[in-house]
Amino acid sequence: VTLLQGVSRGPRMDTVMQKATELGVRIIQPVLAERSVVRLDASRSQTRLDHWQRIVISACEQCGRSIVPEIRPATTLDEALAGVGPETVGLTLDPAGTAPLAQLLGKATRVALAVGPEGGFTAAEIRTLALAGFRGLRLGPRILRTETAPLAALAILQYAAGDLGSRL
Repeated sequence: VTLLQGVSRGPRMDTVMQKATELGVRIIQPVLAERSVVRLDASRSQTRLDHWQRIVISACEQCGRSIVPEIRPATTLDEALAGVGPETVGLTLDPAGTAPLAQLLGKATRVALAVGPEGGFTAAEIRTLALAGFRGLRLGPRILRTETAPLAALAILQYAAGDLGSRL
């Protein structure tokens, strides 16, 4: 699973990095979304990347994971989507999503999950995701926080894959 995560404030993003690693994500792509409160220049971006790398290494040690997930530098949504392979099933959390998870996944072996920052993705970003083939996944009647939503979705995806199998 590749996680495209809207960059959020410090501790929230750190929690996502740590817990997504524990849940088996392979790639974490921080996304500088329109509603991301955090703004990173080149220097600060490298500092954050180094910090997140230390967090995922520590999480790997804690959970007994031998493969450290790839943490990519923070980038725009368009650039992040360009890094998602054509054989990857794209999902984004959407309170209006109606298709069952089994239908969305099909026989997927690779999944990319896009989660917005605080305040979610803008309408324009949601259109961009849809044009890239991402489909809406609804997690239930509640709107979850940016640090909770990816963890709930990743746990559900890992369960569906049998890795709580390693199909995804």
